[in-house]
Amino acid sequence: MGSAKEDCLGYAARDPSGVLSPFHFSRRAIGVDDISISITHCGVCYAEVVWTRNKHGDAKYPVVPGHEIVGLVKEVGSNVKGFKVGDHVGVGTYVNSCRDCEYCNDGFEVYCSKGAVFTYNHVDVDGTITRGGFSTYVVVHERYCFKIPKDYPLASAAPLLCAGITVYSPMVRHKMNQPGKSLGVIGLGGLGHMAVKFGKAFGLNVTVFSTSISKKGEALNLLGADKFVLSTNQQEMQEVSKSLDFIIDTASGAHPFDPYMSLLKTGGVLVLVGAPGEVKLSPMSLLLGMKSISGSASGGTKDTKEMLEFCAAKKIYPEIEIIPIQYVNEAIERLIKSDIKYRFVIDIENSLK
Repeated sequence: MGSAKEDCLGYAARDPSGVLSPFHFSRRAIGVDDISISITHCGVCYAEVVWTRNKHGDAKYPVVPGHEIVGLVKEVGSNVKGFKVGDHVGVGTYVNSCRDCEYCNDGFEVYCSKGAVFTYNHVDVDGTITRGGFSTYVVVHERYCFKIPKDYPLASAAPLLCAGITVYSPMVRHKMNQPGKSLGVIGLGGLGHMAVKFGKAFGLNVTVFSTSISKKGEALNLLGADKFVLSTNQQEMQEVSKSLDFIIDTASGAHPFDPYMSLLKTGGVLVLVGAPGEVKLSPMSLLLGMKSISGSASGGTKDTKEMLEFCAAKKIYPEIEIIPIQYVNEAIERLIKSDIKYRFVIDIENSLK
């Protein structure tokens, strides 16, 4: 089964310029617990900027990015029970873990004690470097694959595997799914727009915070937020003081934290899912009001399965712009400028040949 010939075509960055171009490589032979997925679509995440351009100093070139992967099962290993050929499936930000620690056993594999193996630019257990979904197919252990309901569009499912789960998981963990509670969402990009959609589906009163007044119309009319606050306007910020039960902070740019902590009610929590350069706040922002600040990575297999079912049942779809892979370098430049509403999805099936 399988083959070591370079039969997988992808787009790879060769150096810190981050420029992506065609690259032939081999995938591992399919193992007894693996499934081989013919990729139809892959979302474009800000991670594609970080690792293709070596922002963390750990790029393992050539880098084939992409960790919002969807497609069709084309082959299954002999031990695979959960999938069959033709199933609609997705793969998110990780493709392996120890499968034995307390976090793996609880379905929180992304927090594996020995470290989850990320979908690209990571060393897998066999010593090979993982390569992502900007490619024609991928071979993954069935544990890290997710069944996508047949009536859910594959292109729309792609952003759920990173942007979606990254906000859904902490929202559920911190009980932000209680109707009638109030949620603030900082930043309205790929993650932020999903936080708004989930918040409304959970029955929350949702306020969007942005430094860009141009986002107001879409926040209220397209995404259904209840309120929009221009975060640079002190009066608008003052008007919502101590009014929020929860805040999801998706902003990656530098921003102050004390002004947002003052918007939380007593016992409120701010969850950080973006990655600003530093988090700086006064201890009093936490002490006076029993408030907390928490962080969250993407999400484990348990939450991801639950989220996909929830999105299908509630008909929650990310706002996407479908592009051919030949446009991906321009798309990444637009992503850096926040010129996307709200997630690029590459049509791999029809453009990568």
